[in-house]
Amino acid sequence: MIRLEDVSKVFGDSFRAVDRVSLTVEQGELMVLVGESGSGKTTTLKMINRLIDPSQGRIFVAGRDTGGQDPVLLRRSIGYVFQKIGLFPHMTVARNVAVVPALLGWRDKVAVTRRVDDLLELVGLDPAQYRDRYPNELSGGQRQRVGVARALVARPAVVLMDEPFGALDAITRSRLQKEYLRLHKSLGLTTLMVTHDILEAFLLADRVAVMKDGRLLQCDAPGTLLRRPADGYVESLLETPRSQLIRLEAIASQDGES
Repeated sequence: MIRLEDVSKVFGDSFRAVDRVSLTVEQGELMVLVGESGSGKTTTLKMINRLIDPSQGRIFVAGRDTGGQDPVLLRRSIGYVFQKIGLFPHMTVARNVAVVPALLGWRDKVAVTRRVDDLLELVGLDPAQYRDRYPNELSGGQRQRVGVARALVARPAVVLMDEPFGALDAITRSRLQKEYLRLHKSLGLTTLMVTHDILEAFLLADRVAVMKDGRLLQCDAPGTLLRRPADGYVESLLETPRSQLIRLEAIASQDGES
């Protein structure tokens, strides 16, 4: 569903933010890009819907070369969810979700209203209670749910997510992770998500792609990454969740003994 062939992005004269990345995301797959800040994750994501154009290589979405498509129409066909959400403060929840259908020229207002209400229900927001509220009347988790609804309203096959849950508290974040995973499976989506949180990646992904200094180091199922890291950097990336688990087990053991 998404294919990158030898893709690079160079900023200025020499800064290579993404370096000859080749990657395939299968239909129905949830893939997560992980790596430290500056590894090229977000640049890679933005090249897929042409918020940034690659300096080299080709990108295909649903079998079509994105380089030959109108970038605005391409973006409207791909769901996009990001950490800062980007809701319009002067619009109600319903109008925020209906932005993409309006841009696409949907003329049946009844159908648009029904679609908006269906999406709000799907993300766990009662339309009767939330459709006429404004973003400043919502919690962070509720605003993020509206962002997900907006990304899905035009029935995209592909969804891109850039640190979508990073600004949320731990409980809300866990709930939304589970909620999105349910939506991904039930709607048959293809999702490519960026996160710096390796534990989040392991909990959500079918496959995890590790990036460093613009290069793709390894792309495998979480279990394979744990058992057979490709190099020392990948192994060091996995060390944090391992050490956290060991510490939690030690704390639980101490509490049990006391």
